[in-house]
Amino acid sequence: MSHLALSATATLPYLSRTVKRLNNVFPNFMGHCAIKSSLHGNFQRKGFSIVASVNAGLDGGVAELSEKEQDLKHYMWPDKKRPRVCILGGGFGGLYTALRLESLMWPDGKKPQVILIDQSERFVFKPLLYELLSGEMDEWEIAPRFSDLLANTDVQFVQDRVKLLHPSCDKPTSGALRYSCAGSVQLESDLLIEYDWLVLALGAEPKLDVVPGAVEYALPFSTFEDACKVNDKLQSLERKFFGEGIPVRVVVVGCGYSGVELAATVSERLKDKGTVQAINVESTICPSAPPGNREAALKVLLDRNVELLLGYFVKSIKRATDAEALKQLTDNGNIGMQHDAEELLVELQPAEKGLQGQNLEADLVLWTVGNKPRLPELERPDMSQMLPLNGRGQAETDETLQVKGNPRIFALGDSSALRDSSGKLLPSTAQVAFQQADFAGWNIWAAINDRPLLPFRFQNLGEMMTLGRFDAAVTPSFIDGLTLEGPVGHAARKLAYLIRLPTDQHRIKVGLSWFAKEAIDSVATLQTTLTKVLSGS
Repeated sequence: MSHLALSATATLPYLSRTVKRLNNVFPNFMGHCAIKSSLHGNFQRKGFSIVASVNAGLDGGVAELSEKEQDLKHYMWPDKKRPRVCILGGGFGGLYTALRLESLMWPDGKKPQVILIDQSERFVFKPLLYELLSGEMDEWEIAPRFSDLLANTDVQFVQDRVKLLHPSCDKPTSGALRYSCAGSVQLESDLLIEYDWLVLALGAEPKLDVVPGAVEYALPFSTFEDACKVNDKLQSLERKFFGEGIPVRVVVVGCGYSGVELAATVSERLKDKGTVQAINVESTICPSAPPGNREAALKVLLDRNVELLLGYFVKSIKRATDAEALKQLTDNGNIGMQHDAEELLVELQPAEKGLQGQNLEADLVLWTVGNKPRLPELERPDMSQMLPLNGRGQAETDETLQVKGNPRIFALGDSSALRDSSGKLLPSTAQVAFQQADFAGWNIWAAINDRPLLPFRFQNLGEMMTLGRFDAAVTPSFIDGLTLEGPVGHAARKLAYLIRLPTDQHRIKVGLSWFAKEAIDSVATLQTTLTKVLSGS
């Protein structure tokens, strides 16, 4: 990995004074000519390149640079001739697009320089986050560092947040101007990166601000950091109530795939030491799932005594010690009960006729409903036509994944509003982003090499969900009516995700780790069985 090259633009006070003195000595000459002085200094130490300039106008005065321009640092691409690709977001869409670009065969001088920007130092294989709670997998297996994944590539990684986006209206042209700058990205560190091609793959973030108290008291389950917080909170509650006979009360908001998988995993972990309640505004769980997956999930949840509260939405979340919350508990008949300072009250409102409102007491509330795209703000409001968005804040793209009206920008995953042949928006799933990354990488190759771009066609390969350490449901799309459940489904799901891990090196390391764990578990199970048999005889 080569060092980042930075450039800082600044005015030089002594040069400014010199220009003014020349103007006093030669007023006529300076009145008719514009002086443009430029000083360039290259410092190779630590990979920095500093560029400073001062411009004098027709009146001999110095054009002072704004404070904002002085503070910005410009990223210096190593090669000025090769095209520049900037990828925002290191999830399935962003990372896999970068790896796809790296794997393609490029003509001499046309292989692009690629920079990948993400706010985290780790790539997160989100479908496996539940295994972190169950203890089935280690952190490095689920969330490897970008520096490790990209070690054998030319892709450069920058850990930062995107602050502003400044797209240009320039269209790619043939000839020498083909790689003229198509815009720039400003990061929160004030690093400014110019690009020829931009990939928007920033994913989405949980939307908790729609319900009072959700931001303050509910924990989302979307990122690696979220999963670590939930795991730490569960460990804290397990230690707190250990030996007291008091169950840990967990409320899961949402019964889509994420909510059901979370409820199944937590209920298996707590067993008889806790209770799990799952809330859904729909009258069923996983309404968009194949019937086989939904039935398998429903069976597991009922077997683990997960209470399903269907047809409700959350009205508010608050501390149970708040005056209003205590009044609600008193109205429910909980008079004189001792309430923990951290205990929460979840107020439910019926979404269907015939249901009564309820108040749930909880030690932990997990939030799995609603999300919003993480697209950056445009530098100026009048640039909105360069990045058209739909009502959900996603970029409108054509079938080649290019943003409508701006062919220099590609958008995929949660950042993209792409519709299928029937006009429906494609689901925001890892499977969609994974497939889009392959097309995005190829279409950037095609655009750079003046080849026709391919229209994206989503192929639904099936749907999978984890239901515990040794339980899952897998419904492949190529066999109608088939659903793999239990240990068989669990093994099929792990194998499918092993194949989809980002690099060969990581795939091999994780595969060996899983094999070793399975061997150890098998030996432990055999020893336990033999001990029972011998003690029984």
